[in-house]
Amino acid sequence: MMNVTVLQFPGTNCEYDTKYAFEKLGCNVEIIWHKDTTLPENTDLLVIPGGFSYGDYLRSGAIARFANIMNAVQEYASNGGKVLGICNGFQILLEAGLLPGAMKRNDSLHFISKFNYLKVINNDNVFLKELNIGDIVNIPVAHHDGNYFIDETGLKELESNNQILLKYCEKDGNEQNLNGSVSQIAGICNKEKNIFGLMPHPERAIEQLLGGDDGIRMLQGFFK
Repeated sequence: MMNVTVLQFPGTNCEYDTKYAFEKLGCNVEIIWHKDTTLPENTDLLVIPGGFSYGDYLRSGAIARFANIMNAVQEYASNGGKVLGICNGFQILLEAGLLPGAMKRNDSLHFISKFNYLKVINNDNVFLKELNIGDIVNIPVAHHDGNYFIDETGLKELESNNQILLKYCEKDGNEQNLNGSVSQIAGICNKEKNIFGLMPHPERAIEQLLGGDDGIRMLQGFFK
């Protein structure tokens, strides 16, 4: 059985959604407080969930990046541990330098909260291995600072290393400018493909009753 560790910061609001989702898929899940200094030794996947860590008062993820637990996160990631950052978790990974790029305010300057289609760009990684390139999934988004930015050189590097995972799109697969993100990027990974970040919330798309279950195949990719 897979062991999933979920981080919790002041202002995190998706830790229990994440716990529920992975438990529904048959995992053991433990929530770890940000003041802890170690991760459970049996961690198979570390998830940094969504929310508004420290109220996003300085910049999304900027304060959480200095939390006690982040030293253990850096060590876990550098040793090849699998890390998934969702929404605010993605922002924290960017601020911590574990993923390239940065987040800006949505170009509309408004909070976006709705189901939105995503296109799978690369699946040569554990996260999206259950999906095919070009597949369209319908996953909720809920963010104010989801406008992903990276310079031209960095973008070319992401493309050449197959690090772009997901792009915002319409139902028919045509790319969509949802929030101003460079190249409509919704999710990326690192070169080593053990650290993953995305703004949409797959943990909120695991039951048809709540609007769709496309998130199941995404999260199942981590299973051994």
